Amino acid sequence: MHVIIIGAGEVGSSIAASLADAHEVVVVDVDGERVDALTYSLDVLAIEGDGTSLATLREAGVERADMIIASTNDDETNLVACGTAKTVDDPFTIARVKNVDYLETWQHAENRQAFGVDFMVCTNLLTAEDIVRVIGLPAARDVDPFAGGRVQMAEFEVGTESPLADQTVREADRFDSLTFAALIRNGDVEIPGGETVIRADDKVVVIGSPGSVQAFAREIAPGETPSRNEDLVIIGGSEIGYHTARLLEERGLHPRLVEQDPERARTLAEELPDTVVMENDPTDAEFLAREHVDEADAVVAALDSDERNLLVSVLAKQLGARRTVAVVESGEYVDVFETVGVDVGVNPREVTAEEITRFTRELHTENVALIENDRAEVLEVEVDADSILVGRPISEAVADLPEEFVVGAITRDEEFVVPRGDTVIEPGDHVVAFVGRDALEVVSERL
Repeated sequence: MHVIIIGAGEVGSSIAASLADAHEVVVVDVDGERVDALTYSLDVLAIEGDGTSLATLREAGVERADMIIASTNDDETNLVACGTAKTVDDPFTIARVKNVDYLETWQHAENRQAFGVDFMVCTNLLTAEDIVRVIGLPAARDVDPFAGGRVQMAEFEVGTESPLADQTVREADRFDSLTFAALIRNGDVEIPGGETVIRADDKVVVIGSPGSVQAFAREIAPGETPSRNEDLVIIGGSEIGYHTARLLEERGLHPRLVEQDPERARTLAEELPDTVVMENDPTDAEFLAREHVDEADAVVAALDSDERNLLVSVLAKQLGARRTVAVVESGEYVDVFETVGVDVGVNPREVTAEEITRFTRELHTENVALIENDRAEVLEVEVDADSILVGRPISEAVADLPEEFVVGAITRDEEFVVPRGDTVIEPGDHVVAFVGRDALEVVSERL
């Protein structure tokens, strides 16, 4: 495809890196330094200019563009860019927005055609959804549903105190409907065998039924089983904090939320009937101790700056909170947060870039999850009679595919099928598989 990406910040650059190998990518940005940096780092055409300008879009080749991705940090710029592109031709347009009001307007428009946008991604809502999924599984760093929720992929970090540390995969594999798809060790992706030893600090990617993934979560982090009685504390009534509380309420939970601004706190209290909203300085250690944050099962830091989120996360950990999840606006700080003890850092820009990249891949598959900044993918494919997987045992079929391919789960007629070496895949089955980045092109052609 000929793809035009408007905005060369963290989101746009990440999307460009993901698409550059397989597509003709043009990136437009008003910042000359960003344009130069992208020109030298990626195999893309980078143009300095205003993405809302018809002249700039024509220079980028809008007349023959298959897709326009507007990913700047400004909602209105992204909407105008998509609308301008639609006046020239009919490329598929994707807009990134932060304001949920724009998303709701687009969703309620007839055929979702508002603003000249074909697909809209809301950063604040996506980030909140990501936080809620991670909270739902102890020790999980990433969680994605597949096959209408009948299959779940989760990435866990093995702590030094975890019972799984120093066990072999064969010893750890005690779950009927769970597949150990991959280990990530020191940034490298490894497909484990039965005798592979799981080490502390490894990240383990598993695929299975939701029940088996929950059971594995309890095994990897004993004593952290989530329940409806969880004490969940959200620090900061930002849009991300608000939507996190709202989504938790929808799950039957009753979080507490701390917001310093009196007017904002009053508004949140009115809009969140099942959330206890407390008006106070969230960085006040005495207040946090008085409100028993030390007893919290999870503390979510969703303030307006990375520095404050880091501070309250460290305070919560020092007080004794079981788990901390922090919003980290600057992608380069995520590792810093996790190094100093924050359990999970969620970067809204990374979440957004992954969602847009995922959507471009879903044009060819049912569903996709990106692992470790696109080092690998978990994808769902409905196989037909021509697939290399169909009509023979899995052990025989995977021998004709790269080593970085693992069948994690199968659904047939909306029922979960445990994949074993002698399982025969049938036409119409939904296959959820782990695929390393280097194997992706070959696998996509043969499935």
